[in-house]
Amino acid sequence: MARRKRKYAVPGVEQEMQTFKAEVMRHEGYAVDPNRPDDVKYEVAKELGVSLHPGENGGLTTESVGHVGGKIGGSMVREMIRLAQEQLANREQR
Repeated sequence: MARRKRKYAVPGVEQEMQTFKAEVMRHEGYAVDPNRPDDVKYEVAKELGVSLHPGENGGLTTESVGHVGGKIGGSMVREMIRLAQEQLANREQR
């Protein structure tokens, strides 16, 4: 099964989102290769006890893969909320 292509609401932000993911996950304490930030999923999976490996992972449950994606996505969302709150606070101080 081929990996689906992500579609962002704002065109042209793919590279920025990968950079953001790398920064967030590095801040969370993971070793992230800035040239391959998507590979952090393997480190997260190992920590969570999910046997995710490059290539075919058809034997994994949706739930176990969701735990990996949820940890990464959840960290990114928390950071986005923090940044938005910071911007609002700065706007109110002016």
